[in-house]
Amino acid sequence: MSTAMNFGSKSFKPRPPDKGSFPLDHFGECKAFKEKFMKCLRDNNFDNSQCRLQSKDYLECRMDRQLMAKEPLEKLGFKDLMDAPPSQAGTENKP
Repeated sequence: MSTAMNFGSKSFKPRPPDKGSFPLDHFGECKAFKEKFMKCLRDNNFDNSQCRLQSKDYLECRMDRQLMAKEPLEKLGFKDLMDAPPSQAGTENKP
């Protein structure tokens, strides 16, 4: 007795990748950011602490283009690089 398989009866539903895995940037949408980060690493003897701004920009590019899940930058370790809130920025120029 043979068993027939119905390959067409199930539909594949894609789901977002698990945290820590993400699709490759096949179209090079964030290539310029990646290249800046890699140049910074080479220029600083691969000391990634010197390239945190470039790393932040690269991750923001990936999140903006849905190449990775959106995460608050504070959770990714960039709290110290975040812009000051507008309420504080306006008080710096006042006498």
